[in-house]
Amino acid sequence: MAKRAAPEVNAGSMADIAFLLLIFFLVTTTIETDSGINRKLPPMEDNDEDVVIKQKNIFTVLLNGKDQLLVEDELMDLKDLREAAKEFLDNGGIPKGQEGYCSYCQGKRDPSSSDNPDKAIISLANNRETSYKQYIAVQNELVAAYNELRDRRAQELYGETFAEMEANYNDVNWPGNKDKLKEKIEKIKVEYPQKLSEVQDTK
Repeated sequence: MAKRAAPEVNAGSMADIAFLLLIFFLVTTTIETDSGINRKLPPMEDNDEDVVIKQKNIFTVLLNGKDQLLVEDELMDLKDLREAAKEFLDNGGIPKGQEGYCSYCQGKRDPSSSDNPDKAIISLANNRETSYKQYIAVQNELVAAYNELRDRRAQELYGETFAEMEANYNDVNWPGNKDKLKEKIEKIKVEYPQKLSEVQDTK
């Protein structure tokens, strides 16, 4: 009895199917990317002179390895940090009539605190064991303090918030004069410059 020939499997299209599956998985797969912090560095200054900074013009914020917040050597909750930073930045401690007096500051004008927003510096230090989540949360509160002061000043001068002004400047369809708007934005930035120093505590 003769053997029957086994039917052949047509494998000619297998390469095409594999290629289509590869394309499908490449298109539908989502790849997670690490998110960073959007921070614009200040321009380099050609000033070789040592700058003397008074201790009262430095607002010290320290995050330890247990995610505890120490502000000016006192424990503080994260929810209170923004107001404390605003109070420091907007203090205006130089008396009226003296050089460096801040006419637009609405703070307590405490002579033992910051002289004016231009001299005020926030120093953020963290421990190596500090969690990334807590560090970002603290940074957000400090940046929000600057943004709220800028918003208030922009409202006083131009009737709109600083955030709205920046949004209009970045909008390609905004019909206004962008050169004038840029001047206004720069004026607010000069009055409330963001001076946030970030260091790692080695203790």
